[in-house]
Amino acid sequence: MPRAKQASIAKCQPPIANSLLLLALLLLLLSTAALSQSVRKPVFLWMDAHANIARLSTADSIRRVMDLAKGIGVTDIVVDVKPIDGFLAYPSRLAPHLTEWNGGQRSPAFPYVETMIMEARARGMKAHLSLNVFAEAHKVAKKGRAYEDSTVRSWVMTVYSMQGLQPIIDSEEEIAVFVNPALHAVRQHELSVIEEAARLFRPDGIILDRCRYTGIRSDFSDSSRMAFETHIGRTLEHWPYDVLTLTVLADGSTDYIRGPYFKDWIAWRASVIASFFREARARVKGIDAKILFGDYVGAWYPPYFEVGVNWASRRYDPSAEYDWASPSYQNTGYADDLDFLMAGTYFYEVDIAELARQSTPTAGRNEAAMKKTKEPWYSVEGSARLAKKVTMNVVPLYGSLYVEQYKERNDPIQFARAIKKVLQETDGLMIFDLVHIDRYGWWNIIGESLRN
Repeated sequence: MPRAKQASIAKCQPPIANSLLLLALLLLLLSTAALSQSVRKPVFLWMDAHANIARLSTADSIRRVMDLAKGIGVTDIVVDVKPIDGFLAYPSRLAPHLTEWNGGQRSPAFPYVETMIMEARARGMKAHLSLNVFAEAHKVAKKGRAYEDSTVRSWVMTVYSMQGLQPIIDSEEEIAVFVNPALHAVRQHELSVIEEAARLFRPDGIILDRCRYTGIRSDFSDSSRMAFETHIGRTLEHWPYDVLTLTVLADGSTDYIRGPYFKDWIAWRASVIASFFREARARVKGIDAKILFGDYVGAWYPPYFEVGVNWASRRYDPSAEYDWASPSYQNTGYADDLDFLMAGTYFYEVDIAELARQSTPTAGRNEAAMKKTKEPWYSVEGSARLAKKVTMNVVPLYGSLYVEQYKERNDPIQFARAIKKVLQETDGLMIFDLVHIDRYGWWNIIGESLRN
C-alpha cells in the first residue's frame, strides 16, 4: 500500500478507536512494569544447618532442593554455616566440623558448602552464607564449643537472674549459650570465622545472625562492668542495681526497674554491637568488595534495645519517640553499614486492620516480643512499615516470614497472604526455613503466591 494511502487511512480512524488503542498500550506498559518490578524483588530461602543436615547430605539431595527452590521463584539461598553450637559446616582450623545432629549425618569428606553454592549458581540463584555470631553452644542438647572448650567457656555471658549473677550456660535464659561481645578475644574469634567463610567460598553475601546480647539481663560480667565504667568515666557503687533491678510481678513473671545509668548502659551495649558490624564489614569487603554484607534481626524495633542492638539508620532518632533512648543512642544505628537487612515480620496477623479486629491477638501466643497489648507492629504489615520507617531507606529491607507460625494453625491461606504483604511493603522476601517447607510440602503455596 502506498505511504500516502496509509497516512490517509490513519487520518480517517475514529478518535475513540485511537484513544482506546493508546489506553490499551498504556495499560500493557503499566502491567509489564509492575510485573518487572515484582520479579526484581529477591526471594531468599534460609537453610538451617542443624535441621537440614540429613536433607542436604549428598549432591543429589542438594540438587533436588535447588530444583524445587528455583521452580517456585526463589532467587537467593541462605546457607547456615555457623549454627548456635559454634561448630562450622565445613572443615576449619577455627572450630569443629559439624557432621552430625540429632541423628542426621553428613560425610566429613563431602564438600557441602561448595556444592550448595555451585548448584545454586548453576540455576541462576545467588548463594549467601549466614553465621550465628555470638552463639557458641546449644543449651537444650548440651552440645557445642562452650561445653567442650574451657577457653570458650570463660567467654560466656553473665546473666542477672533472681538467683543473682550467673553464667548463661547455667541459667534458663535463651536456647543458645552466648559469649560476651565486649571481650576482645570473642570479637577476634568471630571476626576470624566471618573472614574465613568469605575467603574460602567467595559467596554472594555474608549474613550475620544472633549478633546481639540475649536480653536486658546480660552481660553483667566483671569485664563488661569495667568496660562500661571506663565508658562513663566513673565507678559504680551498686552493681547491677545502678543499671537495673529485677522484680517479680503479681502474675509471677519477672520485670525490671531502671536504674540511674540504664540509658547509658543500653547505649553502650548498642555501641559494642555497632562497632562489631563495622569491623566485620571491613573484613568481608577487604576480601572482596562485591560480597554483600547483610544482617538478620527481628522487626519488633521498640523492645529490640533489650538485646543490645540498634538496627535503625543513624539518621533516625529513637529518643524522639521512645523513653528508653537517650539522644546519644541514635549514634549506635548500623543500618547505614549494611548492604541489606532482613527483618523478621514474625506475626500471624497479616494486616493492621486484621489485628485491630482481634480482641485478644496475643491469646495463647507469645510471638516476637509481644506483650498483652495490641500495637500496630504486632502484624506483618505493621512491623514491615515500622522497619521501613526506622531504616529510612538507607538499605534494602527484606521482610521475613516464619513458616511454622502458619503451619501450626494449618493456615496456608494466611501464609500466602503474608508472602504477598511482605512483597508489597518491603524490598524482598526471606522465608525461614527450608525444613518447614519441605516437611509440610508447602512448595506450591509459595510458588503460587509468587506467581500471582
